[in-house]
Formats: sequence, structure tokens, C-alpha cells
Amino acid sequence: MSGDDEELAKDLGLVSAMTIGIGTMIGAGIFVLPGVAAQEAGPIVVLSFIIGGMIAMVNALSVSELGTAMPKAGGAYYYVNRALGPVFGSISGLGDWLGLAFASAFYTIGFGQYLGELLELPSVLFLNSVQVGAIVAGVLFVGINYIGAKETGSIQTVIVTILLGILGIFAIVGWFSFDWTTVTGSGGWTPLGTAEILPATGLVFVSFLGYAKIATVGEEMKNPGRNLPIAIVGSVAIVTVLYGILVTIMIGIVPWPDLDLEAPVAQAAELSFPGGLAGIAATVMTLGALLATASSANASILASARINFAMGRDKIVTGWLNEIHPRFATPYRSIAVTGVLIVGFVVLLGRDIEILAEAASVLHLIVYALLNAALIVFRETDHPGYDPDFRVPLYPILPILGIVLSLGLIYFMNPGAQALAVLFVVVAVVWYALYARQKTPIEGALGKYVRERSDEMPDIAVSAAEAASPDTTAYNVMVPISNPRTETELIALGSTMAKQNDGVVHAVHVVQVPDQTSLEHVSDQLDRIDPNSEQLMASARETAEEYGAEIETHTVVSHRSFEEIFDAADRLNADNVILGWGPDRSWSSGRTGGALDELTMNLPCDFLVFKDRGFDPSRILLPTAGGPDSDLSAEVAKAFRDVHGSEISVLHVVDEQTQRAKGMSFLGEWADDHGLGDANLLVGTDGDVQGNIADAADDHTLVLIGATGRGLLSRLLGDSLVFEVVDELECSVLLSERPRKRSLRERLVGRTETDRADEQVEPPEQ
Repeated sequence: MSGDDEELAKDLGLVSAMTIGIGTMIGAGIFVLPGVAAQEAGPIVVLSFIIGGMIAMVNALSVSELGTAMPKAGGAYYYVNRALGPVFGSISGLGDWLGLAFASAFYTIGFGQYLGELLELPSVLFLNSVQVGAIVAGVLFVGINYIGAKETGSIQTVIVTILLGILGIFAIVGWFSFDWTTVTGSGGWTPLGTAEILPATGLVFVSFLGYAKIATVGEEMKNPGRNLPIAIVGSVAIVTVLYGILVTIMIGIVPWPDLDLEAPVAQAAELSFPGGLAGIAATVMTLGALLATASSANASILASARINFAMGRDKIVTGWLNEIHPRFATPYRSIAVTGVLIVGFVVLLGRDIEILAEAASVLHLIVYALLNAALIVFRETDHPGYDPDFRVPLYPILPILGIVLSLGLIYFMNPGAQALAVLFVVVAVVWYALYARQKTPIEGALGKYVRERSDEMPDIAVSAAEAASPDTTAYNVMVPISNPRTETELIALGSTMAKQNDGVVHAVHVVQVPDQTSLEHVSDQLDRIDPNSEQLMASARETAEEYGAEIETHTVVSHRSFEEIFDAADRLNADNVILGWGPDRSWSSGRTGGALDELTMNLPCDFLVFKDRGFDPSRILLPTAGGPDSDLSAEVAKAFRDVHGSEISVLHVVDEQTQRAKGMSFLGEWADDHGLGDANLLVGTDGDVQGNIADAADDHTLVLIGATGRGLLSRLLGDSLVFEVVDELECSVLLSERPRKRSLRERLVGRTETDRADEQVEPPEQ
């Protein structure tokens, strides 16, 4: 089996990202819903918008932390899937995707309503004129997103700039027409009672969906560590203040019972501008509403399509959706399917805009609750790939508050919305059980944490974790490849490990381009930029087939190379990564900064680094002093023995002849414990680890050595026996390293006591 994956381009800046958030929020929510919500809550509806903004701000802080830790396409879905596991990932991903499709239909209906203020739209068959306008708008913005994220971001910037200017002028002029008696003249602030404030908040919450969508394009953002928090928190703050001002002005110009249900802002503008300017103001505001609803629909389609893309990448939904357009570098099939859903919702539900708004709100509130839970899980399980640049203040109070507020608001929504929430969760769980559980390789941090501590955890928790875990046993071996003349050995190694564990080889070709080259234009010129690409993939597939191993091929275009290996390992849920050693490797040359950044991180999985002097696994030497890295070396040795019939020798070095018996006893127990009872046992007695390895290697074709536990700086600035051995031996060498948690200081400059014991080739310190 083989497949080819590609990555999304990084081309969105801070302004474009923030305008995606603002442009999504300032749309039909403010131009359509004030009239509808005012009929439900009265003039106190202003408070409904402010409460919605406060809930959004609490959630926005969590989104900011998660987004800086994992700037990936898919946003909330990605975080929930990696933290809570694919059953909750299915709920989150499908909820976010369908919620945005409902929201996009809501926005396009708003567009159709305001378009009808300017043009005489026809009715077609059973569709009214508003639905016809909405379908036209939906098709238009699906087409824009089909073209690509950079074009989308540019259009959003222009739209939001014009929109803020129009609304700013309205706010200034409208303030002079504002009258407090108009606000309170029909029964005071709460003529319908205070109990209607929260139900109205549930209705208008659709107006605050844009901030989290910034994170869904995090994989395409420049400098996400800085730009994501600013864009997310800033967009919520700007929009909440703007909503409070605009809704207050509207109900201070037009009595709330008379506020137009379809075009309230245009109505208020017409009344606030003097004389002959009234008609012009209403027209300008209508044009502003068209821009606003268009920008909301545009940004929502962008975000929803990428959520679908991310789910396809993780096999929660069919991989058919994972195809990237060869010219535009967008997940065009995801965009097309999302467009079909939007049009379908417009056709079926477009006559009742409240249904669309509440459906979008309730699905997103479920997602936000799960998102806050994901943050807590990442923190509490000390997930190795979780290293955010921004952290939520007052942890864990704010994430817990986010869960309570999100789910609590659903309680105050109408029974239809509550029924939809329950039905959706049931359908998503059934979808996972019947489809995704047999396909996705992802297991969440929570499930791993519980199952690894099964003796400490309640039985019900362990049973639940086992029941929800993916029903896949695929062992994923990732092999980054770059040179068709030398990659055969790496694929052979990968195929050996995959075949031993009934797994899959993932050959990943990292195509590195200079920082000056835009990634947007690389995908359709890949053959010219890297003419060896197809040759690499064909050679990899041929080698894997010779070994009878299943293989999938992936192409990643990036300004980085070494760092992309870590990202790809996480995305593919790799159990093992096999790298080639040498300065000719793209990931060990070029900019040192990126490599230093990654080497100071904790490894995402097992790593094997191959010093290639010919792939001959017939006679293997494995030096050991115990520890997790030598455990990995033992697993590799067993794979070679079972697949290639390798003869294995295990070496342990003691300081003097009197310790030989003790050394032999240790070595015999270690070999038996690691399934190598048939190995040849070799004990050196002079304390010269390097000399003993060199002497024994003369009779062997491959040496397996555990990576040193020394810190990065001490490895770079001082001597390392591991590196000396690798350079001096004449046979091939395979370094192994198993991930472990270490502090930044330990990773940079020193070793822990555990590391000292784990080093397989360095003698104990005296």
C-alpha cells in the first residue's frame, strides 16, 4: 500500500489572522441578530452580547495556549484529539465542522437578506429570494477558499478595514441620536424579565465564533508563537467592545419592539443621519452588512474546510478528503464537501435563521468545553510535545470556568438546541465506534496516561480508556529520506522494524526551500525544484516491497528540515524514527539554530540514527550497561534476528578482572530479560569501553549503541565517547535513543543520575 501526503503552506501574517477572527465575528451576528434577540430579551440584550463576549474571552485564553503549543491545521479538533483521544476528537471535529457549516449558512442567509434590500432577487422553485441570494454567496466564497489561504487573508483584510470604518462612522453619528428614554421607554431595561438574558446569550453566541477559527489556520501562520495569542485575544476584545457600543446605540435610536428583524443596523443608520443623508446612510450600511456577512461566511468556510482536512489526515473521516490541490495547495475536496453542506442547510433551514444560529452556537459550545478539558489534560499528563509560548493565567481556574460556562450556557438554550446537542454527541460516538476506531492510529494523552498507570487508576477509568482507544495495532516507522543512492539502507531498516511489529513504513521526503521562496508556489513546481522526488518515492516503495513491508509515502515542503521531522513524527503517531547520519543529510546541515531548538526538546518517540557503511545485519554487536536506550537496542536486535537471522553478541565492560563474574551475571540476566538468551555474551575487564567496542566490532557487521545521556552543550563542547566510536569503527553503527522527560538544564548541560546509568558505552563515574 502507498499514499502521498503534502502539507499546507505557511503564508498568513498577524493582520490576516486577526481579520479572519474579526471578519467572522462581525457579520450576521451584529447586522441581523440584534432585532431577533431583542424580541427575546428586551433592551437588556446588550448584556447578552457582553456575557457572550466574556465566555468567549475565557475560552480564547485556552485557545491561545493550545495554539502556541501546537499550531496545526484543525485547531480545536487537533488539540482535543491529541489530548482526550479520537472518540472526543470525533465529537470535537465533527461538531466544529458542522457547527461552522451551520454558521456559514446563517451568514449567507444574512447576506441574502441585505442583498434583497438593494436588488430585486427572484424566487426559484421552493426557494425564496433570500435563499437564492444566500446560495449565490455560498458558492462565491467556496470558490475563493478553493483558491488558497493567502488570497482569503488578503480579502479579509480589505473587507474588515472597510467594515470597521463604516461601523465607526455609524457609532459616532448614532451617538448623537441616542436617547435613554428610547431604551427604557417600553417597560424599562427588563420588560421581559432577567430570565431571558442567558437564552438570548445562547442565540447571539454565534456572533463570537471567529476567534477560535484563527487557530484552525495556525499551521499556515508566520510566527504562530507570537501572532496566535495577539490575534485571538485581540479579536475577541475588539469585537466585544464594538458589539456593546453598537447594540446600545441601536436600541437607543429605535425602540426595541420596533427593531427590524432583518436589517436593524440599516434601520438605525437611516434614523440617525439627518435629512438627505438618511437614504445614503442606509445604503452604505447595507453595503457594510453585505461585506460583514460575506467576510463571516468566507472565514468560516476557510476554517471548516481545514478542520475536515485535519480529520481526514487522522483518518477520523475518509482520507479521500486529504488531497491537496496541485496548483492552489488547498484541501479542495474538503472545501467542496463543506460547500455542499452549506448549500444544503440554506435550502432546508434557510427560512428560519434562529435555527441556524442556535445550531452553530450549541455545537461550538460543546467543542469549547472539550477544548478546555484538553488543555488541562496536556498540562497534567506533562505531554512531551506540549510546550506553549503562552500560558493561561490562573490555571486551572480559568480552564475549568471555561468548561462550566460553555456547558452551562447550553442549559439555558431552547429545548430544540439541547436535543440537537445530545443527538449530535450520540451520532459522533457511533461514527467513531463504527468507522474511525478501526482506522485512526491516534491515541490521546489521557488514554495513554490512564492505561500506563492502570494499577493506580480506578477500574472504571481503565476500562473506559481501553474501550475508547483506537482498535488499530499499527506500528508506525517513519523514515525521512533525501538521497536515492543512500536511502535503500534506511528503508531496509524501517521495513525490518515494521515487519517485526506488523506495522507500516512512512517514507517522508522533506523538500527544503530557502526562506526567500514562498511555499505557496512550490507545490506546482516540485518536479523542477527537486527532480529526485519521484525517484525517491519509487525507490522507497520498491525496497519496502522487497522486504514485504507496507509503506506510505509523504512529501513535506518546508523552510525547515530537521524541525519538520519532529512535526511529522507527531502527526503520523510514529513509534520509531530512523535517520541517516552525516553532513550530507538535509536535517543535519544548514541553519544550526533550528536543529539546536529541536535537540533541546524531548523526543516524541524512539529514534534510530544509522551511520551507513553498508547494510549487513548478519553479525550484530550490542554494548550495554542497562537503561531504556539499551532496551530499544535490544528490540532492534531481536527484529534483525527474527527477520534476517542475525547472530547477536552482547558486550558489557567492567573495570577489572575481579568483576568479570559479576559482569557476566548482569549480562546473562539482562539478555534473558530482553529476549536475547541465545546471544553471545562478551565481558571486557579493563574498563576501556571504547577499546573493547572497537576490538569486538572487528568481528561484527553492525554495532547497536545507545545514545549518550549527556546534555546537548556538553556533547557539542566536550568529548563524547559515542561520537568517537561512531567515527572510528569500520562497520555500520546504529544509535538508539528512547524518549524520556528531562529538564531544560539537564537537556542542555548535564546528566541526571538515571542518565548516567542508562549510558550504554560510558563506564560508571568513579
